[in-house]
Amino acid sequence: MKHKILQYDPSLLPYKKDIDLRMNRYAQKLNQLLGTDETLCDFANGHKYFGFHKTADGWYYREWAPAAEALYLTGDFCNWDRYAYPLNRLENGVFELFLPGQDTLRDGMTVMSVVVHQGQELERIPLYAKRVVQNPVDYSWNAVIYDPEKPFQWTDAGFKPKKKLFIYECHIGMAQEEGKVGSYEEFRTNILPRIQKLGYNTLQIMAIMEHPYYASFGYQVTNFFAPSSRFGRPEELKKLIDTAHAMGISVLLDVVHSHACRNTREGINEFDGTDYQFFHGGEKGNHPAWNTKCFNYDKNEVIHFLLSNLKYWLEEYHFDGFRFDGVTSMLYHDHGLGVAFTDQSKYFSMNTDVEAVTYLQLATTLTRQVKNDVILIAEDTSAIPGLCLSVEDGGIGFDYRLAMGEPDMWIRLLKEVSDQDWDINNIYYELTVRRPREKVIGYCESHDQALVGDKTLMFRLCDREMYTAMGKDSQNLTIDRGMALHKMLRLITMTLGGDGYLTFMGNEFGHPEWIDFPREGNGWSYHYCRRQWSLADDEKLRYSYLNAFEKAAVKLCKSCRAFHSRDVQLQLHNGEKTVVYKKGGGVFVFNFHPTESYDGYFVKMPEAGEYDVVVSTDDFCFGGFGRVFHQRYTATLQKDGRIGFRLYLPSRTALVLKKVGKSN
Repeated sequence: MKHKILQYDPSLLPYKKDIDLRMNRYAQKLNQLLGTDETLCDFANGHKYFGFHKTADGWYYREWAPAAEALYLTGDFCNWDRYAYPLNRLENGVFELFLPGQDTLRDGMTVMSVVVHQGQELERIPLYAKRVVQNPVDYSWNAVIYDPEKPFQWTDAGFKPKKKLFIYECHIGMAQEEGKVGSYEEFRTNILPRIQKLGYNTLQIMAIMEHPYYASFGYQVTNFFAPSSRFGRPEELKKLIDTAHAMGISVLLDVVHSHACRNTREGINEFDGTDYQFFHGGEKGNHPAWNTKCFNYDKNEVIHFLLSNLKYWLEEYHFDGFRFDGVTSMLYHDHGLGVAFTDQSKYFSMNTDVEAVTYLQLATTLTRQVKNDVILIAEDTSAIPGLCLSVEDGGIGFDYRLAMGEPDMWIRLLKEVSDQDWDINNIYYELTVRRPREKVIGYCESHDQALVGDKTLMFRLCDREMYTAMGKDSQNLTIDRGMALHKMLRLITMTLGGDGYLTFMGNEFGHPEWIDFPREGNGWSYHYCRRQWSLADDEKLRYSYLNAFEKAAVKLCKSCRAFHSRDVQLQLHNGEKTVVYKKGGGVFVFNFHPTESYDGYFVKMPEAGEYDVVVSTDDFCFGGFGRVFHQRYTATLQKDGRIGFRLYLPSRTALVLKKVGKSN
């Protein structure tokens, strides 16, 4: 069998057997799960069977706990009598309880499972709990019945996600300026309008799946079907998503299926008393770097649980897709730790976890059956071949891979290389290299670069000077450099770095400092776990310039249709630190030289005609020095055969030209 991935990338031909193995395992597992009659969409309904379900006669409660000897349900509905309500054991490790009367369980009642394993009684939160809250007295986490009087009334029928993504990555809890945990409702009211004004059309929300450790950024999940109660009730999250859709904004869930929290009472770890119910047994089930648990992706019941989880978030909360966290960790037995993926053989070896590859293929297949326009993004540092090709073509099925090498490149340059030594050839290569027919999301910085131990672009560029010299009336060379490069780096990454673009909230206006969650080491302070929107709103500060530039850059990329076409390099001069390229309907001219401005600089154009300067990073309205005139230039055929014109190109400046009268 010859798959299209081998046509797209002939360098993979030596690994045809590995590709065949990938596809054969997928077909075998699909047949094993479904037989001949069902689809994955029919299969992934665990959330509709397990957990708590109200009927006309009462309530059903079901669990999968194969190693349990007995199972009981207790809670405040029975004054916490641990043995009053035993579950009946059915086949295949399934337990069931029927509670007559619709009022036996009510919204807000606290419940807990008691699992008996090898004679020991273990308290466990139900696996499919839809709401889990923390007790303010003893800080324990408990499941509560979620049964609102009226179902949420959605108003987003017919909403369709935009095809070209401008992604605004966010965290609900730290999105407010006040030193506290923000809420879904505050985010909906205060932050969504900001995102809409900036022009971003996709919201990527972190830390939604319930997690006990706030500082984990939501990456140590305990309750896979419960939205975080820190931020409010489930219907408030639904209202946030419904409002975003009304604004034309898609919403992605940062889903964590790469590992799980090792906690037992409030998590899924050792629910039935064994360490291998959901995870690999023994040391293989422990993630060496994250101190978390690693799923056994070959186990059918685990696949059922995880696929049902994806379907649940798409259907119940109307999410438009997922950003899959930690895909590299899933793909390799050593989790990709310390591995340099320098050649193709690293992707097709005994180190590759083919069971995880199969699970991801099943996940992308399922989600497209549930929602045909679903958006799927993978966080993978290894850039495994076929990650963003369809399963039918021999790929894994994602739409996009996060271009994680791009922020690494910018950080490396800013930390290790002086401005005059930047290699423009290498910058251009890093921003444009792709696997054949595979799309990436470009970005300068995400939440990873904003955490304590790292720095945002602006903080790395300006550091302590930001505390004293960000006023518009102050003169400071460090701030001048930081402002100029912040705009240039974001513009070149936005236009060259991918088939979509991502930023983390606040970075668009150069948010100062880092993110530090409340912890013992900082006195449980929220001072660094918030977003200071007032900085961008203060017309006396330069942050407002950066905010204005971000809005203009997003608008420009949309008008140029920059994500709709490949780049065309027109000229590049490493010594002069200049680069000119065409992307969509725009011609982008960059001069990265820290000191040299070029008078009468010849700029090559793709075709003859008249061109207008539409944006310059050096414009006064963006905090620049106004050295570029917004005028019209005529590109003509030169004696040497080039087409173009001469202009003044200031140092540390980028400008964008569009041909007059030409549609994009």
